[in-house]
Amino acid sequence: MGILEIKGRNLPDMPWQDRPEGCSDVLWRYSANPVIRRDLLPDSNSIFNSAVVPFKGGYAGVFRCDDKNRRMTLHAGFSKDGLNWDINPGTIRFEGADPEIGEWVYGYDPRVAEIDGKFYVTWCNGYHGPTIGLAWTDDFRTFHQLENAFLPYNRNGVLFPRKINGKFALLSRPSDTGHTAFGDIFYSESPDLEYWGHHRHVMAPAPFEQSAWQCMKIGAGPVPIETSEGWLLLFHGVLHSCNGYVYAFGSALLDLDQPWKPIARSGQYLISPREIYELTGDVPNVTFPCASLHDPETGRIAVYYGCADTVTGLAFGYIPEIIEFTKRTSIL
Repeated sequence: MGILEIKGRNLPDMPWQDRPEGCSDVLWRYSANPVIRRDLLPDSNSIFNSAVVPFKGGYAGVFRCDDKNRRMTLHAGFSKDGLNWDINPGTIRFEGADPEIGEWVYGYDPRVAEIDGKFYVTWCNGYHGPTIGLAWTDDFRTFHQLENAFLPYNRNGVLFPRKINGKFALLSRPSDTGHTAFGDIFYSESPDLEYWGHHRHVMAPAPFEQSAWQCMKIGAGPVPIETSEGWLLLFHGVLHSCNGYVYAFGSALLDLDQPWKPIARSGQYLISPREIYELTGDVPNVTFPCASLHDPETGRIAVYYGCADTVTGLAFGYIPEIIEFTKRTSIL
């Protein structure tokens, strides 16, 4: 592989726990999981599928919090160490949107990408069905809502951390009104975050016989990480088992200049429901990654993932090992 170059700001103090003795997993779980419990807020039923980024010497994030009315809401939060979080009990109020799309219906599964000094939030917004909402903030206190990226129905909107060929770039998963029994990952570009085009197919679910954990539907996870080997993408996949849906996640490498062209795609999963907090909850058997932190100097990565649609877990690994794993187990 040669000398691997990893882009991004150095995070020497990012959350980290060494690989446990005797563990051979490429990603290993934080021993104190769940890192964010379901009742961290007075009115929260669950806190999961949330986005975290470095911010002003610490960390900030946008969190999916389903309240005790079981409404899907988004909340901002801050942390000094990425482990202990102070989440605002008040929901995010987006400003500046056209009233046609500004009326809150629901919002869930956010991601946050820093691009040119601004933090851009994507989430599943409600507008005659699920679609991809867009907003930006520079302080995680005031959020400026933009136009929805696409028509309904769409989910899992994930921005790349820089423009590609001079355009903003976004991964998404077209869907339907409900718990979609299908899903491919697509790529789209925009000159201004309002008008989207150049839609390209990235990946489809794998054949059951080849890689069953990702055979029903797939979707992009955290913001892709730029490396000299390509864009490292963590993505979730779903198996339709005799006991319902099972959400696991693996990894892929995408071409740097044409990210709709996969270079490698793991046939094995990195994390699949195993621990009690992943197996049991409001939606059993779910591990769903939405955010990661990484330190280019050491190659460390910390992945935040939703567990059973109830709590948030944390897993650790090394980017060079994930890239080697992706290539070694690739089904392309």
